Amino acid sequence: MCLLFIAALFAPRLVFALMWIFGNDVDAAFDTWLWPLLLLLFLPWTGIMYSLLWSPVVGVDGGEWILVAIAVLVDILSWGSRMAKSRYSCA
Repeated sequence: MCLLFIAALFAPRLVFALMWIFGNDVDAAFDTWLWPLLLLLFLPWTGIMYSLLWSPVVGVDGGEWILVAIAVLVDILSWGSRMAKSRYSCA
């Protein structure tokens, strides 16, 4: 599990795709293939966190939503940093 988080620091989309292909967490957390695909493309940290925190009994519950919200924030900040880097780069 620790290796998963270390790899996710460098390539979150790759890690989420590998979780989807080789594991059953993503398939258990989502009913269709559309939501994981959208999360893979736009919000990979959120997809990773939601899939890891989801349980078959209660889903994502209570304080776990705070961790999912932090993952959404990380995704938004990564999009913003990419846009700022492209805007202020000296080309």
